[in-house]
Amino acid sequence: MKLANSLLAMAAAIASCGITDIALADTVNARCDLYPKGEDRATSSSPCTFSQRQGAVSIQLKNGKRYELTPAGDRPGNYRDQNGREAYRQEGLGDRGQIYRLANESIYVYWSNAAASNQSSQPSSSQASKIPSTKMTARNANQIEVQITEGEFNFSGVLTRTSGNKFSGSDGRVRVMYDREKARVVIINEATGTEFYNYQYTDVNEGNL
Repeated sequence: MKLANSLLAMAAAIASCGITDIALADTVNARCDLYPKGEDRATSSSPCTFSQRQGAVSIQLKNGKRYELTPAGDRPGNYRDQNGREAYRQEGLGDRGQIYRLANESIYVYWSNAAASNQSSQPSSSQASKIPSTKMTARNANQIEVQITEGEFNFSGVLTRTSGNKFSGSDGRVRVMYDREKARVVIINEATGTEFYNYQYTDVNEGNL
């Protein structure tokens, strides 16, 4: 009888510790890319914070917008958002992050950019995510074919000389601007002007011209 009581006490203690551990929120700094439902290009990309507590998920964007997801049903990864609408977690990023599908948009949470975002005290224009894979090939003196990819982001098009050594091109969603003299590429959201990427690159060094 004493043994049974001891085992019950031990089980209660373990359960109590487990509840305490879960109750402590796990918050990390990350990068969040937002995709409108049905779109394959992000409308914003910025530092964010990700929290998980007792299965509930909180995502806080840099602009102040917050998403609260509460577990729903018996299947892991199913949620209800703060408005009671269905949401779910989807695989696809492996150990790079997590994907959350909401009623009107998707949030790609990446862990990899957290350190860089925390260390920088510069404005958001210099806090772009890691440098995308960039390939430029000159068509002629005034046009450059461009292929840019990074994660879910993809741009394929032609940049046309606007003035001097500056080139620009758009696919209707994002605009890519390349300053050959300064060896800099800037990519913005065409509709909102939000800056996605800002990084050093030169096509001249790659021997394309």
